[in-house]
Formats: sequence, structure tokens, C-alpha cells
Amino acid sequence: MKISRLISDNQNFISLEFFPPKDKSAWPAFFDQVEKLKVVNPVFVSVTYGAGGSTQDRTLEIVNIMKAQMGLEPMAHLTCVGASRERIINFLNQLEEAEVENVLALRGDPPRGESHFVPDSEHFRHASDLVGFIRERFPGMCVGVAAYPEGHVEADSLDQDLFYLKNKLDLGGQFAVTQLFFDNSHYFRFVDKARSMGIDKPLIPGVLPVTSLNMIRKSINLSGASLPPGFMESLEDAEKNGGPEEVKKVGTRHAIAQVRGLLEGGAPGVHLYTLNKARTCLDIVRALNI
Repeated sequence: MKISRLISDNQNFISLEFFPPKDKSAWPAFFDQVEKLKVVNPVFVSVTYGAGGSTQDRTLEIVNIMKAQMGLEPMAHLTCVGASRERIINFLNQLEEAEVENVLALRGDPPRGESHFVPDSEHFRHASDLVGFIRERFPGMCVGVAAYPEGHVEADSLDQDLFYLKNKLDLGGQFAVTQLFFDNSHYFRFVDKARSMGIDKPLIPGVLPVTSLNMIRKSINLSGASLPPGFMESLEDAEKNGGPEEVKKVGTRHAIAQVRGLLEGGAPGVHLYTLNKARTCLDIVRALNI
């Protein structure tokens, strides 16, 4: 089923994001985590792939298994990295053959070791190019796009970034999933600003539960996301006084408060970045009795 329909039919939903392991020997453990998270009853699950297009074939295999064997509604990520008309058409044809109706259209990150994105094709320089192409060639596909509550790191301003978001949605995007953020005020200001610009499609907040100091440092470095006052200090104190497990507890408590605040504040649902780990997401959902 199309995610646009699922969003309209559900309130206070949870969706989940997974990353395909590069090594197939890790798949049993990966699918074990996915199976554990089925109890969350996610409205949909998204499956990404690595920078530079790595694991893209794995994404196709995994969404097929999730759909056909696990009864989940998957959304495959698709980026402009390494893109050509033929490759994109082949990818989308395979999704249709697997009866997967949802795709997240992204520009994509630069390959590992490179600091700037260099388009591989003049036809697919931006996510908007991908959105327009999918809408033209695969009109039955439900297309999601990315949004950035604090603005994309390469955007000159939040207003500029919202202009690009509106363009993606006007070209055929049916909803947006946001990049991670740690302060809900950024999301609500972003939504208010988006609505004032005429953006009326669902804007699903993405939440990353903090499970380690290394993880959050890497995440804010890549995304440019800011932290609420005192949050990093509380994580560092937890590491110093209780070790990694205490850091995870502090991070989980913060994520629980984030999700509660988002849903109470009117977000349509919450997209949890699972990092392929079930425990923290289960703790969040159980604490909120969703």
C-alpha cells in the first residue's frame, strides 16, 4: 500500500529505518532485529543504502523479503549517486515486480572520502530531478523526499532549503521524512515556516535515539544538527560515571521525551532511525504505550 494512504489512515504512527548489512553473513542477525521490531506495528519501514550507491542491490533484496515474507510495507531509498536513466528504470521496475509501491528520492551523500557531491549524470543532479523523473515514468509509485528541520548543511539558509523542499513536493513528492534532530523546537518552527510557504503535505519527524557518544558525535558532524543545552554534558557525565550502558539510558530517555513531545505537538507520526538495533526502539515504544 502507498505510504501516502497509510499516513492519512493512521495517527501517532511509528515508522522505522534500516540499513542493509554489506556482508550477507550478517543478514540472519539483521532480520532477527527486524522481526523483533514487528511488534511495534510500523506503518512503514524504509531501507537505505551506503554512500556511493553501495548496497543498492541489497536494498532491493531486503525490501522484497520484508514485503513478501515479513508482511511489512517497505520503502526503498533511491539516490542520484551513480544514477543513469537505465539504472533508475531498472531499479524501479524491480520494485514494481516486487509490488513495492514506495520510494524515497534523495540526492545522496558524496562517496566516502569525498567532501562534495559531484553528479554522475547531467539528468540527475538534484533530488528534484529524481522526483520529476519518477513521477513521469512511474506515476503509480508513491514518492517521499527528505526534509531538514535546521536546513541542509549545504543550503545558504533555511528559507532556501524550504524553497527546494517545496519544489520537490510540487514535482510529485507526496510526503517528507526529516533528517535527525535533537531539539523539537526546530521541527515545530520548521513546520510552521513550511505551512506559511504553502507546503501542506505530511512532514514526518525523524528521531535518532542516542546509543553512544561516538555515534552522536559522528551524527552531528555529518548532519549539522544542533544539541539542546546540556545534552552533550549529560551524555559525557553518563559515560564517565556509568559507562556506555548509562549513555544509552540517557539517550533513550531523551528520545522518549522527543517522541512524546512530537506526537503531543501534532506530528503525524515519528520515524525512528533504528541503527538495526531493536532494543532501544522497543524501549521507546513501550514507554510511550504507542
